[in-house]
Amino acid sequence: MALKYRALLGRPTTSRAAIAHISTYISTLRHMNDASKTPLTATNKRPTSVLSDVVVRFAGDSGDGMQLAGAEFTEATATAGNDFATMPDFPAEIRAPAGSIAGVSAFQIDFGSDDITTAGDGVDVLVAMNPAALKADLGTLYEGGLLIVDSGTFNDRFLRRAGFQTNPLDDGSLDAYRIIAVDVSKHIQALLKPFGFTHRAALRSRNMWVLGLVAWLFERDLEPMEEALVEKFAGKDDILKANLSALKAGRSYAETVELPEGVQTWKVPAAKLEPGLYRRATGTEAMGWGLLMAGRLADLSIVFASYPITPASNLLHMLAARKEFDVVTFQAEDELAAVCAAVGASFAGSLGVTSSSGPGISLKQEGISLAISAELPLVVIDHQRAGPSTGLPTKTEQSDLEMALFGRHGDAHIPVIAPAFPGDCFDVAIEAVRLAVRYMTPVMILSDGYLANAATPWRIPDLSNYDAIEAPFARAGSKSYQPFARNSQTLARAWAVPGTPGLEHRLGGLEKEDITGLVSYEPDNHQRMTDLRTAKIERIVRDLPEQEVAQGEDQGRLAVVGWGSTYGAIHQAVRRARAEGLDVSHIHVRHLWPLPGNLGELLGRFDRVLVPELNKGQFLRLLRGEFVLDARGLQKVNGQPFRIDELEHAIRERLR
Repeated sequence: MALKYRALLGRPTTSRAAIAHISTYISTLRHMNDASKTPLTATNKRPTSVLSDVVVRFAGDSGDGMQLAGAEFTEATATAGNDFATMPDFPAEIRAPAGSIAGVSAFQIDFGSDDITTAGDGVDVLVAMNPAALKADLGTLYEGGLLIVDSGTFNDRFLRRAGFQTNPLDDGSLDAYRIIAVDVSKHIQALLKPFGFTHRAALRSRNMWVLGLVAWLFERDLEPMEEALVEKFAGKDDILKANLSALKAGRSYAETVELPEGVQTWKVPAAKLEPGLYRRATGTEAMGWGLLMAGRLADLSIVFASYPITPASNLLHMLAARKEFDVVTFQAEDELAAVCAAVGASFAGSLGVTSSSGPGISLKQEGISLAISAELPLVVIDHQRAGPSTGLPTKTEQSDLEMALFGRHGDAHIPVIAPAFPGDCFDVAIEAVRLAVRYMTPVMILSDGYLANAATPWRIPDLSNYDAIEAPFARAGSKSYQPFARNSQTLARAWAVPGTPGLEHRLGGLEKEDITGLVSYEPDNHQRMTDLRTAKIERIVRDLPEQEVAQGEDQGRLAVVGWGSTYGAIHQAVRRARAEGLDVSHIHVRHLWPLPGNLGELLGRFDRVLVPELNKGQFLRLLRGEFVLDARGLQKVNGQPFRIDELEHAIRERLR
């Protein structure tokens, strides 16, 4: 059920009150059923089969509303209590020609009653709204799978534009699949004609008509989808009426028409999730909530300065709507301005945060280096995408690791951490703020396009269990204040807010004299300051948890070592391999620099190491450089995440 939020009056006066404020807000958002409840199901007279999991892919033109259809289906799936993982697959072209393969937009969801950690390898049900979608995505559909097409779009113009010489609905090329071919365009025009919609305007509701049909096939309750539509189209009564009518009409068609042989309804039981309150969350949403939570834990205002770029822009949009949580958002005129504004915010006593994708991070490096030199806290979020240059802006990759570690001029090291799955972005954001504030340093988070856009069930944590983050502010009126005097444990300097009596100081990018902070060109001083900045980052190892094994034993024949968004595919591949009796374990590294102190010793307990990553072996090179081990890589750079079967094959090959 969609619950409405009524803002609490006034700004929280204490950190704990602020934490309770955030907890209340998150809990009142649209959420999944309690994990102990069973899903609502439709009633019909046709035979129903029970499935443990299903993969559905919605594909069509970029204007066909496939992302909306997928998101609405996900809402119903979440309400039904299934575990799930989604993958929005956007076209790179902002507005490619209608009916072209370059303009195909898709949304894939794997949902089931078991542990789901990826959006699936292949597809059980493919919805193709036009010939281009069929051409682009038919290869994902399993043989014998269900293909749903809008036959009204399979005309000569769209067939030629998609590269078909003959109509695949007539030439026998689709005989390996079960097919529901419906002239959705014709149905939707007849349905909405009484509402006064033009031909073109009516076609915009085709996605809801097909969604209604798919909802019937999987016994999805329409109520969550209807509520989401009411919320999305509030104040647009005609559009809302059209979409609600189309949704119900698609379901009614499925209930009454004689569908092809082998097509029936399927029931996917609710997953046995850990008890608690869950909501659907993308990596971007979890990251945003984590930043807001960290600001409250540290009792700091958040200043989020960014420049729009795919796929990082959604975080700016999300935080811009959360001003009641003491966050200021600023859209700068370019990437360097954004990072420098964030550095300026940290200089002034707030917490500066900036985000971008690979090309933008390159432009921010000078500003990041300024924060390193000034020793100010800064959180930098890199939503990695396929490069180089503009590359594939809507596709995912992990190719910014070496830039994050070594991409700045001078010996300028910073902590680098990576979330493993969408919900993990919440905790990683808090960890980044903790390290940035405690050690007075920039910290980079390596997310990616897949993590940012993908959604999974997120169990809302008990926010009262999180420890406060103590900011090392210098005390007002301190007669002994020196800008670069250091904490003996962390080597961090004190954080002096400008305008505080007795804490006047100079700060900039030029090298500073140890202790006093005065500009210094002395060779020995530069050596000492470089050594101190390096040692400060190295000391972070003392503050990190020991690396643990994510799955399997802590020694054996093979360790599969991953980082970032490869977690889901590795988890499933290792689970399947272990079910076959193979001696393999999964180790997933969150802290990429500095590396956990026990990582080398842990990896040394395995005969062999396999490192899958979505680049040309960057983490593999890091591990080989730091440790002596028999490590080999598995690289993929086609803009798509790993398939589970790819990793299963690699595991078997490595164990030979």
